[in-house]
Amino acid sequence: PWGMLQTGVPFGEVRIVREWMGIEGAVNQPTRLHPKRPVDGFACTRSEVSGSRLWGWAKDRFGSADGFFNNFLVMNYCPLAFFDDAGKNITPDKLKNDDKVRLFRLCDGATKRTVELLKPEWVIGIGKFAYDRSIAALDGMDVKVGRITHPSPANPAANRGWVALIEKELSDLGIELPNHD
Repeated sequence: PWGMLQTGVPFGEVRIVREWMGIEGAVNQPTRLHPKRPVDGFACTRSEVSGSRLWGWAKDRFGSADGFFNNFLVMNYCPLAFFDDAGKNITPDKLKNDDKVRLFRLCDGATKRTVELLKPEWVIGIGKFAYDRSIAALDGMDVKVGRITHPSPANPAANRGWVALIEKELSDLGIELPNHD
């Protein structure tokens, strides 16, 4: 809720999106807003740890945003947020089955169309859920699918040297990264 919901950018930690990506603008309020999950847009002062990790790594590894985005794209399989009555985040895999089936059909289709349009060599799921959905959505397509560990602080593995971990995972997939400056 403190990243993508504020900026529209996957893992969109406000400070990094503004300062490193050079993106800033008005963010409209959703029609239905949970009182515990305000949308302040670029005025949001909360930090998104997952976004700080992902985009901080990209900044350190690639230098400029152009250096990263010349070869990579980060998209969100499901660019929606769901909350329970108390404001707790509900991940798409935890939705009721009927809702999940309908949502996954739409998100699978959007993922497939994006890959058809962009024709990437690789789709890398950030976490098990994104990986599993990528495998399902892209079944039979000419694209390699891999996985890296999700940067969430709720993921114990991410709290023990996430950068070294994902760089090894990317290397094991055969994905070459530029040398550090």
